[in-house]
Amino acid sequence: MEPKQRFKALSELNQTQKERLSYIDFRLMFLGVMQRTDLIQRFGMKEAAATRDIALYRKIADSNISYDTKKRSYFFNPSFTPLFDYTPERALAALSNGFGDDYIGIHSKALIPCETPAQLNRTQLQVLSVLTRSIFQQQVVKIKYYSLTSGGSSREIIPFALVDNGLRWHIRAYDRKQSRFTDFVVNRIENPRVINSTIEEHEKRESDNQWNRIVELEIVPHPSLKYPETIAMDYCMSDSKKNKQLNISVRAAVAGYLLRRWNIDCSKQHSLNCDEYHLWLKNHQTLYGVDNLVIAPGYEL
Repeated sequence: MEPKQRFKALSELNQTQKERLSYIDFRLMFLGVMQRTDLIQRFGMKEAAATRDIALYRKIADSNISYDTKKRSYFFNPSFTPLFDYTPERALAALSNGFGDDYIGIHSKALIPCETPAQLNRTQLQVLSVLTRSIFQQQVVKIKYYSLTSGGSSREIIPFALVDNGLRWHIRAYDRKQSRFTDFVVNRIENPRVINSTIEEHEKRESDNQWNRIVELEIVPHPSLKYPETIAMDYCMSDSKKNKQLNISVRAAVAGYLLRRWNIDCSKQHSLNCDEYHLWLKNHQTLYGVDNLVIAPGYEL
């Protein structure tokens, strides 16, 4: 259908139908593949009803979707044009937290008034969708990447996870140029495209030691604080008056992001200014061997 016809067809649907069609649209755009069972499991519907919804989607957006009879799956078409409008924030929320009850459109309304800090770096959806499809389908991606040390350069990467550091989104991937696992800032990636290349065992997520290693962090109110119980309340720490502590398990690959985001003093003698650093990492020795500690406040190798 033409854009005007699409808009008219969507306007005639009820909210429940829009939710189901947006689920199809979303999976195709960001995962690249969808099966009838995905609809059945997500909405608790019968097989015949799922078939009708897919047929309706194909009628409205026939250029978006193709069917592989051998794999019994529906796939993303290169000529894909989203049937619904998405914002990067809602798309990323759905990818990281699961698809909610409401369809992910720019006109969706919050259930209660909600205000969040302004986002200075808006993710490019076309870049993001190529990366998420490659993660879901385990594919190699060729990109141009811009770094602070070497500027723009061509890379072949094998991405396997999205990482949110609190300020911006990264892709965790194996970098063939550097021969190691690392994080790529999504907004520094340009012209990503999937290439036909075999992924070796040492390039897979299972071989990423930093990703697979779990670090146990013991976080307490900064010892220099006059009223540590205030911070204990802030972070819902233990009720024990003698042991107000927050225990967190985190992947070694992202430990530095967490410590920096929450301004956690990682120095051995809690030497950072408590006016700025309200928390202290009690068991700093747990960070031994963690790679991205250059951004951890006060940590010394």
